Amino acid sequence: MLHYLKFFLFHGIGLSSALFLTLGGDWMTYGFLGIFIGYILLDAVLGDDITTPTYRAPQLLTWQLWLALPLMTFILFVFLWQVGSGDPAGYGALVQQLSGYDMQAARDANSAWNLFWGVILTGLMIGMVGTITGHELTHRTWDPVSMWVGRWLLAFSFDSNFAIEHVYGHHRYVSTTADPATAPRGRNVYAHVIISTLRGNLSAWRIERERLQKKRKPLLSVHNVAIRGYLMSGVILLAAFAIASWSGVLFFTAAGLWGKALLEIVNYMEHYGMVRNPETPVAPRHSWNTNKRFSSWSMFNLTRHSHHHAQGEVPYHELKPYHDAPMMINGYLTTIAVALIPPLWHKLMTPKLLAWDAHYASAEERSMAAEANRKSGLKRLQAMTYDDAAPEPEAKDLNAA
Repeated sequence: MLHYLKFFLFHGIGLSSALFLTLGGDWMTYGFLGIFIGYILLDAVLGDDITTPTYRAPQLLTWQLWLALPLMTFILFVFLWQVGSGDPAGYGALVQQLSGYDMQAARDANSAWNLFWGVILTGLMIGMVGTITGHELTHRTWDPVSMWVGRWLLAFSFDSNFAIEHVYGHHRYVSTTADPATAPRGRNVYAHVIISTLRGNLSAWRIERERLQKKRKPLLSVHNVAIRGYLMSGVILLAAFAIASWSGVLFFTAAGLWGKALLEIVNYMEHYGMVRNPETPVAPRHSWNTNKRFSSWSMFNLTRHSHHHAQGEVPYHELKPYHDAPMMINGYLTTIAVALIPPLWHKLMTPKLLAWDAHYASAEERSMAAEANRKSGLKRLQAMTYDDAAPEPEAKDLNAA
């Protein structure tokens, strides 16, 4: 039972965020800092999870994913209540009736600083509750319900196109120069957020155009999944306007873009500096992995990224930890914090890249890494030379327990 319940940590964190947003004021700041710092500390203290339990009722784990949509809707509604006026849906009156807490008075006392942290907290939840779950669900191309829920979750970050580019582009070209989400050596995270967003959307349109051409359907039509994705985000914008007028549109847009930026930051740290010939199969060594327990349990095993990229169709609960795969700096939020400080990032990741070149890369990949090092602008990487006679990495049996 514990192996099912542990994934409800995700929902608990989402509900906690809704509570902090309900309380308003400085509680929004405390909520973000509590969640962010809590992740860092718990990943450090709780260590790794390398268990691979067998689940006899996997449908329960799918329902857990579907619950993210009403949870994300509720979180956004509470935030919009804080930035609007009046009492949409009578939420403030209900809270006061049940608890005695005066949400209206708390909202009147909100400062610009409070609302800033409200945006940051809501964007974090869009990234976690929306994008992480949407990522898992839109891989389930055989399940129309999961695809529908997943695309709506991605729409909160204006990124339903992710369901196109990620599944049909990124997973094919990961760790190559053709992949928008793979950051080359030396790039900083801030540049990557912009570059990957632009290239990713262009890639999604290219993939969708090719799909529609094969089906002999017009590009500018309801058959275009990318256009339908934009319309889904438009519906959420209209809902934000209905709840909190133009303030709702403005603050939701800010939170949604922050949520989208978080996705690109995660892409950055999951694939930074990796190289691969696109003609060779994707292996576990072509993604950075982490097995930190709290991140794994509260992010639906997103942490087990090496197996996910080697077999993208495998549901999250069947992913294996691959403790001998290339490892990130730490858990997800810890690594995000480091990525946001480029000098620290490069100081910590350069030795990991050199270790990857020495112990994971094939001879061809070492040659590609040498060229990537030369272009990186990082002196320590540029100073490296490689012996082409170094041993090839051992093949990984993905069916092994």
